[in-house]
Amino acid sequence: MNTFGRVFRLTSFGESHGAAIGGVIDGCPAGLKLDLDLVQSDLDRRKPGQSHITTQRAEGDKVEFLSGIFEGETTGTPIGFLIKNQDQHSSDYNDLKDVYRPSHADYTYDQKYGKRDHRGGGRSSARETIARVVAGAIAKQLLTIAGIKINAFVSQVGQISINKSYLELDLSLTDSNIVRCPDPDTALRMISRIEEAGRNHDTVGGIITGVITGVPSGWGEPVFNKLHADLGHAMLGINAVKGFEYGSGFAGTELSGSVHNDIFVTSGEKVNTITNHSGGIQGGISNGQDIYWRVAFKPIATLLKEQRTINKNQEETTINPKGRHDPCVLPRAVPIVEAMAAIVLADHFLLSRLSKI
Repeated sequence: MNTFGRVFRLTSFGESHGAAIGGVIDGCPAGLKLDLDLVQSDLDRRKPGQSHITTQRAEGDKVEFLSGIFEGETTGTPIGFLIKNQDQHSSDYNDLKDVYRPSHADYTYDQKYGKRDHRGGGRSSARETIARVVAGAIAKQLLTIAGIKINAFVSQVGQISINKSYLELDLSLTDSNIVRCPDPDTALRMISRIEEAGRNHDTVGGIITGVITGVPSGWGEPVFNKLHADLGHAMLGINAVKGFEYGSGFAGTELSGSVHNDIFVTSGEKVNTITNHSGGIQGGISNGQDIYWRVAFKPIATLLKEQRTINKNQEETTINPKGRHDPCVLPRAVPIVEAMAAIVLADHFLLSRLSKI
């Protein structure tokens, strides 16, 4: 499935070492005034080569819009766009043509299609997420109409984590350092851990935390498209993601119901809750409180060191990949997490306008 969303929809296309990555956004309402510099800004946050702890593939990642925008505003018709690939070193992947990287999609793509693009992983590469970031940047601008803001940040790298609630952090500091952690002291330790992984030709995983503020009560569907289920669907579809939790998540299982329940209180005409273990969602529908969640990313599979594996003939062999790879995907994944959350919220924003007269 290469299309995500129901009303606000993205269809993406392209491979890591093909001519371009692109997409078509359908369902965006007409008359939305777009700041294309903000779209490019999010792409710059995702692009490779932005610091010494990311892959050094040199891509400008400049987006070119082909349709759906006229005189700076959306027309209501499909928004077509593409980003050309410019710095492919496809020969770096020649040794992978007939062998499978451990824990990578090489083997499963071959099993599904009987054919695969071994150059950078083809469509299984995280380079495909460029299209999601473009769509998410437009979705963010749509959501500003409803006063909604989305922030994500790196909260853990390996065993190094921020031991604070997002409410105790200044999220404006997220982009003040190359690891995108809003706690400066923890950020330095995270950077050192990623540098260590790089020196050892190894990789390291971690966690990204996301926060959405300003969502009114009543967004979401009661059964099969619960708001948190759609968020989970979006997050688990990101490359290297191994887990998703919202609100109290797994830690909530350690609490009794009397402690875990979020007590309702009124403040003027507004309904609030004393706590927010629900993560802003109850019964699959937003309750007006902050929506927050955590996404677990594994250490990426491609290591620049020798490992045991098998080849296409199911013979045991070894592999020692070349190429340019991230020792940790987290810093560049922050805008991807924000983008996928924005697409989900834009979808529910538009659906909410259809659900009652």
